[in-house]
Order: sequence, then C-alpha cells, then structure tokens
Amino acid sequence: MTVPDSAAGVPTGAPAARTELLRRIDELVRLVPDYPQPGILFRDIMPLLADASAFADVIAEIAGRVDGPVDLVAGMEARGFLLAAPVAVTLGAGVLPVRKAGKLPGPTAAQSYELEYGTATIEIHPATIPAGARVLVIDDVLATGGTAAATVALLERCGAEVVGLSFLVELEALGGRDLLPGHAIDVLLAVP
Repeated sequence: MTVPDSAAGVPTGAPAARTELLRRIDELVRLVPDYPQPGILFRDIMPLLADASAFADVIAEIAGRVDGPVDLVAGMEARGFLLAAPVAVTLGAGVLPVRKAGKLPGPTAAQSYELEYGTATIEIHPATIPAGARVLVIDDVLATGGTAAATVALLERCGAEVVGLSFLVELEALGGRDLLPGHAIDVLLAVP
C-alpha cells in the first residue's frame, strides 16, 4: 500500500484527478461537533456516500492502492461495511464484517478494546476465515486506533494475515497508527 508523503494526504506530484478527489472528500465529509458525546468531533461520511461519483472514485482509489492479492476485505462496524463491500467486489475478494458484540449468531471470536469515548467488544465468525487468508482491513476513520488494533489482533488470532489497513480519513493528532506498528496503513485524507 502506498502512503501519502504530506500531512494533507496529497503526495508530492500527485495527479490532478487525485488532488481533486481529496478536495471532494474533504468537502463532503461533514463535521458534527459533540457527537456521540460532548468533546467529540464526529466525521460523517454519509454526504460522501450519497454522491455517486465521489463514492465510486473513492472505492476505485482505495482498491487501486492495494498491493498484491487479497482474499477478504474486513469492514469495521458500521461505516467500514459501506466501504469494504464495494472494495471487496472490485478486488475479487470476499467481505468480512467485523461486528459489535452480540450482533452475530454463534460461534464467534471476540476482542475487547478501549476507544476514545468508552470500551467495546468486536466479533467475527472465525469459520469464515481460511487459515492464512490475506485480509485488508477497512474503516472510514482512523482516530485513536483502538478499533483497528482490536480488529487486527482478532483476525490474526483467527489465523489471518493482515496485509494492510485502509482508511478514508486519519485524525493524525489522535495517534491511532501508533497502535498498529508493523502494519501497512493507507489513508486517503490525513487531517492534522
């Protein structure tokens, strides 16, 4: 996976089309203060998803930046599902939903973790992950990294090889990538 050279998410010498896509992402991702609780600045990707052209371009960009074959694309609940499914189809891979606890019928494998405003547990069906499966993990925002790190730990415990993580937006000030050492991380738009 390639990683942008600059903090703004625009690599030096980026083609005009990519620069325009990053501008559109920045324009379409709505900022919602104090959601889901006071002090949190939520990044709402729904306006981006509602723009068919921008959404298609984002999916093509994410899929086009993946190095090597991928067996499964794991989408983190819930907005990660919306990105993972079309990326999986584009890559010819299966999709694996990483769900909140209690949302999947058993048997499941679970991983608990802390996030920026509490604690949570995620689950997957381990039987859907062939041993050694190459998995790309996708979510909309990389914030503190708790959900992503828990997802990686859970997938690896179930025998998968996590080949990379891809995010639409990274909130750099929260240091989420620090919880993911040794993993390839691709971000379309980095926000200081």
